Amino acid sequence: TKPVQPVILQAKVRSFVDLFIEKQRVKMEAEQLQLLVDGTTDYAMFMLDPDGHIATWNSGAALLKGYKSHEIIGQHFSRFYPEEAIASGWPQYELETASREGRFEDEGWRLRKDGTRFWANVVITALRTEQGQLRGFSKITRDLTRRRRVEEALRQSEERFRLLVEGVRDYAIFLLDPQGLVASWNSGAQRLKQYTATEIIGKHFSIFYPAEVSRSGWPAHELEVAKAEGRFEDEGWRVRKDGTQFWANVVITALRSDSGELRGFSKITRDMTERKRAEENARRLVEIAAAKRLAEDHARQLREFLATLAHELRNPLAPINNSLEILKLPGVDHNTTQQMHGVLERQVQHLVRLVDDLLDVSRVMQGKIELRSEPVELAAVIARAIETAKPLIEAQGHRLTVELGEASLLLHADPVRLIQVFGNLINNAAKYAEPEANIWVLAQREGDEAIISVRDSGIGIAADMLPHIFELFTQADHASSKAQGGLGIGLTLVKNLVELHRGSIEAHSAGLGKGSEFIVRLPLASAKSAANDHAGAQQRFAGLVPQRLLVADDNEDAAISLATLLRLQGHEVCVAYDGASALEMAKMHHPSLVFLDLGMPGMDGYEVARQLRDIPELKQTVLAALTGWGQPEDRRRTAEAGFDHHLVKPPDAHVVEGLLAALSQRH
Repeated sequence: TKPVQPVILQAKVRSFVDLFIEKQRVKMEAEQLQLLVDGTTDYAMFMLDPDGHIATWNSGAALLKGYKSHEIIGQHFSRFYPEEAIASGWPQYELETASREGRFEDEGWRLRKDGTRFWANVVITALRTEQGQLRGFSKITRDLTRRRRVEEALRQSEERFRLLVEGVRDYAIFLLDPQGLVASWNSGAQRLKQYTATEIIGKHFSIFYPAEVSRSGWPAHELEVAKAEGRFEDEGWRVRKDGTQFWANVVITALRSDSGELRGFSKITRDMTERKRAEENARRLVEIAAAKRLAEDHARQLREFLATLAHELRNPLAPINNSLEILKLPGVDHNTTQQMHGVLERQVQHLVRLVDDLLDVSRVMQGKIELRSEPVELAAVIARAIETAKPLIEAQGHRLTVELGEASLLLHADPVRLIQVFGNLINNAAKYAEPEANIWVLAQREGDEAIISVRDSGIGIAADMLPHIFELFTQADHASSKAQGGLGIGLTLVKNLVELHRGSIEAHSAGLGKGSEFIVRLPLASAKSAANDHAGAQQRFAGLVPQRLLVADDNEDAAISLATLLRLQGHEVCVAYDGASALEMAKMHHPSLVFLDLGMPGMDGYEVARQLRDIPELKQTVLAALTGWGQPEDRRRTAEAGFDHHLVKPPDAHVVEGLLAALSQRH
């Protein structure tokens, strides 16, 4: 052989050493990799030859599948598959797919040595030489049984929940997307609202609301509240597909992702119509019971009122009847006659006052009283009121104290109505007090108001009665020996008349046996306005012109008395006692004003008025109806018959005076 040059020899030695070192490194890496694979216990990692026989086996595979390496190496990997998978050719399909595509991944049931099953994630990778020749496969198997069971439990839970929701027929349970469009629909929703899923999914949920509710923006408000607070609950009327309504309890819950993003809303609707109807029926029963109790109270009050009215009317009738019998006797002396005239006058005034109170309280309650206000001194009003109560005060021996102050208190008021107010209060003080009791009437100025107090040392007012003292038909106990009757309307009338004058009234009492006090507050009039009113009144009633009048009434006493009063005022008056006579007298005398009773026999007042309106010469004649009826329907009927005025008996003197004044101004 040729001797080797040292340089070449040195290079060859170095190359040999490098190759040896590289082989050792690769060997070490392979050994480390093998150790890594063998030491992995969470994964079954093994090799298959090209036909699918097991060539290697790691500790993870032994733990997972139960075979030791000497038991399984050389066996076909299909023994890990259930019979149904083997019958379907699935193991061979896995190898073919991995061979063709380089990799195959799947999940499914696999078998252990003891025959138990586990859910496996399998990754098979084809192993090839650099030239592409198939050398076998690597297979990694992971036990996912626990995850599978959790997923299966969740799936079954979701399925059960879905079946539960779907099967609930008493609740409409459905989902909305974030915009309020229906996204799901259960059988309860279909039963309650009548839409099928295909008809309603994708429609806005406001379709279930009455039109006026939907227009108000309420559906959007519900979603906004649910979005802000997480939940919204409400009750209200909702609409079915056929347009019928039902009362619904609605719960809307906002659905959000883990990051807080709004995913939509769940909505549960329950039909509460029966409960609503039951509540309404119960409420109606309560209202009916309350109305029944109220009607019974009213009936009781009416019975008590009628009994009291009969008592009050009989009281003056007895002295009137006695006086008339005395006046019939022959030889009655002048003093006795005058005395009986006084009795008759007082008792008739008492009757008139009773009837006036009845009429006035009715008019006040209907808002039909018109005040005839004028400048009036408070002292003069109280003096007149004391005159009306003086007989009772003197009969009981009461001590009356009046303090009106030094300054003049001028009111702009209706003097007749104020006399009625204070006369009633002073009469009450005299009625409800022991004989020889004290009564005080005090008046003073306080700012722009007059303060009038009527106080007594009488029977007082019970604490439970005090809040109701101004109510209609409210009276003290009739059993009290100190009570002297009354209709229970006086204080109601007083309160309303005071308020018509823009004033107020209060009642005070420390209790039974401790007296009572009524305080009236009335606005004072300025001197300038009072002077203007007085001048206007003088101008209004100055220069009255005598008129030709006709009074027609089948009640001869009423006709004669009214005619006499009108004649004494300077008027020419004709009197008729039936409708036919009234018609003939009107044609003959052409009166400017006819007072016409409605209830005359034969031809009633309505027919007389209609015929008078057909006479050309009487077109300008003023017709005033006289009647005991004053309801709106009665006034409508007289107006339709051609009457100009409707006067309730007995006619108010101020009203008659006003009619005559108007005629004078026209003439």
